[in-house]
Amino acid sequence: MASTALSSPSLQNPTFLSPHPSSLSSKTLSKPCFPPFSPPQKPTSLKSSINPISPFFSPKNQHPDNDDKFIDVSDDKPREECGVVGIYGDSEASRLCYLALHALQHRGQEGAGIVTVNDGVLQSITGVGLVSEVFNETKLDQLPGKSTIGHVRYSTAGSSMLKNVQPFVAGYRFGSVGVAHNGNLVNYKALRQNLEENGSIFNTSSDTEVVLHLIAISKARPFFLRIVDACEQLEGAYSMVFLTEDKLVAVRDPFGFRPLVMGRRSNGAVVFASETCALDLIEATYEREVYPGEVLVVDKDGVQSLCLMPHPVSKQCIFEHIYFSLPNSIVFGRSVYESRRAFGIILATESPVECDVVIAVPDSGVVAALGYAEKAGVPFQQGLIRSHYVGRTFIEPSQRIRDFGVKLKLAPVKAVLEGKRVVVVDDSIVRGTTSSKIVRLIKEAGAKEVHMRIACPPIIGSCYYGVDTPSSEELISNRLDVEQIREYIGSDSLAFLSIDSLRRMLGNDSPSFCYACFSGEYPVEPKEGKIKSIGDFVDDGLTGVLDSIDGAWVQGPRHKY
Repeated sequence: MASTALSSPSLQNPTFLSPHPSSLSSKTLSKPCFPPFSPPQKPTSLKSSINPISPFFSPKNQHPDNDDKFIDVSDDKPREECGVVGIYGDSEASRLCYLALHALQHRGQEGAGIVTVNDGVLQSITGVGLVSEVFNETKLDQLPGKSTIGHVRYSTAGSSMLKNVQPFVAGYRFGSVGVAHNGNLVNYKALRQNLEENGSIFNTSSDTEVVLHLIAISKARPFFLRIVDACEQLEGAYSMVFLTEDKLVAVRDPFGFRPLVMGRRSNGAVVFASETCALDLIEATYEREVYPGEVLVVDKDGVQSLCLMPHPVSKQCIFEHIYFSLPNSIVFGRSVYESRRAFGIILATESPVECDVVIAVPDSGVVAALGYAEKAGVPFQQGLIRSHYVGRTFIEPSQRIRDFGVKLKLAPVKAVLEGKRVVVVDDSIVRGTTSSKIVRLIKEAGAKEVHMRIACPPIIGSCYYGVDTPSSEELISNRLDVEQIREYIGSDSLAFLSIDSLRRMLGNDSPSFCYACFSGEYPVEPKEGKIKSIGDFVDDGLTGVLDSIDGAWVQGPRHKY
């Protein structure tokens, strides 16, 4: 069985055919298996405690007051794994890709890469850091060509190795291919083991590399059918863009867990991206989503669409609307801004409380807080100021300051909070550690009462489809009820958006979303546990039993919660 080496490929320089803008059109290889595209819909507005994570932390960390470790506000949130971009048919492809990746920077801040094709040769630059740190004018000059793919990556520090930064480029007997992947394969270990037993050699610890090996050993023709052949063996979440000497291919898994949209620039260039905010920045008109289970092939002949495989009801990640995506994006055919505003309106309708001011935990709680304030008839004010200039390294004072990490990121405004009954709207509570510190900051600023309102249901299950969430034992809502969580974080009241209200707000679209993190019911069963390396385990601040790590894998739960 053939093996694939990740490298900068040396090719036979086939001619790269650049399309004339007028030549880009749409045609169908096979009978379409996708529903007609529906325009974005506007959502309907509707009216002393137990430590939940004690088994995983040493005694000194069993209360927030005693936590010396720096905790960034965003560390206590689920993490989107990455964002992808693909552009075909523009003479400034690499620079446009660079800008589009900037727009997607919120989806990953620890690595970035761009691959272009020029004169039949795939050229790649990747690096660890933000997009602006990885790329400059000189590097972009080294990436000529009219087609490109790009990637921004998130991982915890244990896996932030340059060799894992995408896009990956592989050479095989028929040429070269680059790939950028957003998602997570739940059968990665089994696929990798089978490939290794048949002679494949892996260069990274990323599940994306498996896809390249499967393409290399496929005997299907033409090339894009190799992609279909490979993807039919995958289980889990994948929104991917591939680049070859003459084609750009976009693929979305049959459940459509992760977003992927298509747009077009005025010169005819076709653009794919994880969110529409990337299209907006480079002035590409949003056309539609890549449908679940669809393969789109873009080449000199235009855009071709075919079915990857018969697909079930889609299960799109609801957390894209709760937290991950930017408010100005359209995701899964719905406005993210309008979804979050509706979440706040529902909270104010179903969980009202007497208050003087509504504030948000910035930035992801702002739109829901606006909806809450609108419905409650109470002023929305900026009670917490967020610093955007704090990195993950810092000089800590020799004399420990309580809640130092949170204070670096958030500063309370006493003029807004002092003597007030305050409603604080946040998008989610994960471990609860940051929420407790925020409540304390607000009370120390003089607030008379602090009422927490959470614009999503309680999170009780880990995600296996491309979101880095803690294990179930670390999730505070998996261990405590709402009243116990309220006691733990120290608020005067606490209410979550109910899952039934969330479903009602989504209306007819409700069955097409994945709620596994709220229900523990997984559309694709996580057979192999949660993919998490030993470096990630240590970096998370966990000091529990390392015996739970099996060959650098932390075993996830095999049951439904």
